[in-house]
Amino acid sequence: MSHSSATRIQEYIGDPVSDVPPVEREQLEEIFQDIQGDLRFDHELNGCLNCGICTATCPAAHYYDFSPREIVQLLWTENLEGIYDAMQEKIWSCAQCYTCAARCPFGNSPGGLIMLMRETAIKHGMESAKAVLRPFSRVMLKLISTGNQLSPDMINPEGFADWGPNVSKVDAPLAILRKAIPMPTLHTTKTAWEVNLKTSVELYTIWEETGVLDSLETIDENLFDVILDIMDEKRDDYEDWMDEQDDD
Repeated sequence: MSHSSATRIQEYIGDPVSDVPPVEREQLEEIFQDIQGDLRFDHELNGCLNCGICTATCPAAHYYDFSPREIVQLLWTENLEGIYDAMQEKIWSCAQCYTCAARCPFGNSPGGLIMLMRETAIKHGMESAKAVLRPFSRVMLKLISTGNQLSPDMINPEGFADWGPNVSKVDAPLAILRKAIPMPTLHTTKTAWEVNLKTSVELYTIWEETGVLDSLETIDENLFDVILDIMDEKRDDYEDWMDEQDDD
């Protein structure tokens, strides 16, 4: 292999025939800097004894090709290629139970580090983040448009047609569901979705100021546009209501 060919290969990470596109070294460094530059990073990573206690006690490690110890080692050794590879699938196996943090003798929190890696994956619009978060689009839309995503009378084949036959596992009499779902949902979609206009605007403002909407635009631009239209209308209605209060 010629020197120029070897150099070009070193500039890229990933198999050109795989689903993950090659990534330039500069982008790998930027991804790691975003993880390392977070204020939480130094609190979550203090070193690693490579004892494996985190993996031995990790529930997810028993069922998936996942190891909290591997995540810590990748970040501790600044293995940029390995970090990027782990962000394509492995970091999404974590249940965020933080058993690892409770057991680590060195005070590391692999679960906390994985949270940083997930946030960075979202920031960079990685396909893995889009695939994982896509099913939650309906939940987010319900929250911002109605304030509640669920009420007991929704859990039926008509309400969750996309669940197919699996809906039978949660389809139950309303009397039972009312015991399981908190009272503030008020039992039905008609009453549960009567959300105060001010509450909707405040929720949207929080998402806007904390960067949630910026992340959403990166992950699901269509959903972002829908929510933007909904909230522009709600804000106009809220301003009209405030003007009416001032007139009174």
